[in-house]
Amino acid sequence: MTNVAITGAAGNVGRKAIDAFSDDDHDLALFTHHETSDLESETLEITDREAFLEALAGQNVLLHLAANPSPRAEWDAVREPNVDGVYNAFEAAAENDLERVVFASSNHAVNMRNVVSGIRPESTVGKPEIVRPGGPTDPDTYYGVTKVFGEALGSYYATRHGLEVVNLRIGWLLSREQLRAECRERDGAGERYARAMWLSPGDCRRLLEAAATATLEGSPLVAHGISDNSERFLSLSETMQALQYRPQDDAEAVLDGE
Repeated sequence: MTNVAITGAAGNVGRKAIDAFSDDDHDLALFTHHETSDLESETLEITDREAFLEALAGQNVLLHLAANPSPRAEWDAVREPNVDGVYNAFEAAAENDLERVVFASSNHAVNMRNVVSGIRPESTVGKPEIVRPGGPTDPDTYYGVTKVFGEALGSYYATRHGLEVVNLRIGWLLSREQLRAECRERDGAGERYARAMWLSPGDCRRLLEAAATATLEGSPLVAHGISDNSERFLSLSETMQALQYRPQDDAEAVLDGE
């Protein structure tokens, strides 16, 4: 039995993480920022270091999904949850001798070179550059900057403390209906971004399960987390090889009515 702690369990990705570990091999400890009526969870303020230390006692794996998730947020809004909170997550994991931390990074950690200037961060130039996990970071927002920080902190804790760390650059989790709604205009910069970054609910579950359970040949591991989209520019081959992640969905197929 593997004990898996999930912060941000009430969020969109958090709820898919719960579904990903529905078998009897995992015992889940769910943590949310606020009380929720539909989840058996504990409230946790991730900026409270002592509370985080206590929360991870007896756990084996941490999926740290809690954050301010807004790419439009100003620095003061992301600094505490996305910087101090991430430090607390890794420190609590190390102090409690956890085996692995899966850190929810983001495509926004590497998206500046492909953002259309002057348009919202969820936009993509006509011919984006291919981005590989081992390439340089290139944050497009303050939110993206905090994700680069989290990846660097994960590298530090992997090397200094021996934690297995997966820095998972998650794309845009949308249902098929939401994807179609985002892509009414097929040639717009926002629509190109959606088609490239889509992460289907099913692939999200497969991705999170793989990130938490796959045998790692090295740590830290940076992995891209999107579906098998025809128009992607985040390279998936490294994620598929390192985590045995097998995405099954493609944004283009959904928009073509398949």
